[in-house]
Amino acid sequence: MTTEHNQRIESDIMTNADFDDMSQTIEGSRTCMIKFLRSMVECPAIAPESGGNGEWEKAVIIENYLAKFGFDDIEHYDAIDPRVSDGKRPNLIAWIRGKNSDKRLLVVTHIDVVPSGDLDQWETDPFIAVEKKGRIYGRGTEDNGQSLTASIFAAKAFLDMGLKPEYDVGLVLVADEEIGAGKGMEHLVAEGAFRKDDMILVPDHGEPEGRLVEVSEKSLVWVKISTRGEQCHASMPDLGCNAFRSAMRYGLLVDEALHKRFNLEDRLFDRPISTFEPTKKEENIPNINTVPGEDVFYIDCRLLPQYKVDDMLVEMRRIADDVELETGLKIELTCELREDAAPPTPEDAPIVQRVLRAVERVYGNKPYPGGIGGGTCAAILRRAGHHVAVWEKVNNMAHAPNEYSVIDNLVNDCKAFASLYTE
Repeated sequence: MTTEHNQRIESDIMTNADFDDMSQTIEGSRTCMIKFLRSMVECPAIAPESGGNGEWEKAVIIENYLAKFGFDDIEHYDAIDPRVSDGKRPNLIAWIRGKNSDKRLLVVTHIDVVPSGDLDQWETDPFIAVEKKGRIYGRGTEDNGQSLTASIFAAKAFLDMGLKPEYDVGLVLVADEEIGAGKGMEHLVAEGAFRKDDMILVPDHGEPEGRLVEVSEKSLVWVKISTRGEQCHASMPDLGCNAFRSAMRYGLLVDEALHKRFNLEDRLFDRPISTFEPTKKEENIPNINTVPGEDVFYIDCRLLPQYKVDDMLVEMRRIADDVELETGLKIELTCELREDAAPPTPEDAPIVQRVLRAVERVYGNKPYPGGIGGGTCAAILRRAGHHVAVWEKVNNMAHAPNEYSVIDNLVNDCKAFASLYTE
């Protein structure tokens, strides 16, 4: 590429012909991108709450790559955590400096992954990346390895071509996203890592067509329901109080009551209703012939922003009080996680419009702004006053057995990020 051509690219927003050159550079990195993503899969980064040792080892691998690629600066915002062997959880911001530093474009991805789950449901070892039929299989390939890799290699393409993006581009690599973000995004916000006028993309949700650009999220609440009765022999149930029966009674009543009261629909969202799903069930007793004296289960609640979380919790408590009167057993409700819906990002915000243009440029589709029920760390940023867009093209394999990333999605998302960096 000639010096004259480089100067032309740096003087204007990238033309289609210039972007074709950038796309070819990214295509030439396909093998390297796959190698990088494989290294991410094969270094598990699981939170201590899930039995892991955190993200430090994986962050070291990433930082070594970034240094080799020639990033201008790498900042650390590590959070102290004595539960992991390194004593801290890594949060990095890797920068490539643009032609104008008055504005900044930040892309936020997370380093951590969830555990493998039931190994019997996996066809391959979840922590050994396997490439087949145009996909890379392994835990964390789609969530969030695909976007982590694509965002880095989009920036690398600028460095390889000797070009500068329009503005400073910061790649924000955070810990602890899968377990509440206290050691990750919340820590970064508290440390003042973001400016109010930053344009921020969180590529941690999408759909197979790649059209949805998320601008709003529902409230997310995990409620633990603990029922306490009295254990006895199953042949003499009158001598005890069956905590499991009371829990089942509560579960049916609260499910009906919540769906009846919080029944609005909002077509902005991919699932336009509030959802209340019984999920995890803890073991109560190990044997069949004993009436359990204690039972614990959980409900995952995704509440449309039109409703207040406190109103939902009051309704859940009201049902619990009724069941206590009916059965004589005690029911305790505990919020394991609560994330109230953040203010939505305006659809005309610069970051949203930039993402819409970039997606259409690469995929040739008609992207649109919308809302989701899944929680991302974008909500934390929105509550802090930032405008954030959420986008990637994925097949929704996050947390599933046999999780995979489509290699073409990996490469084309990288092109979309590069287009985003050029404006």
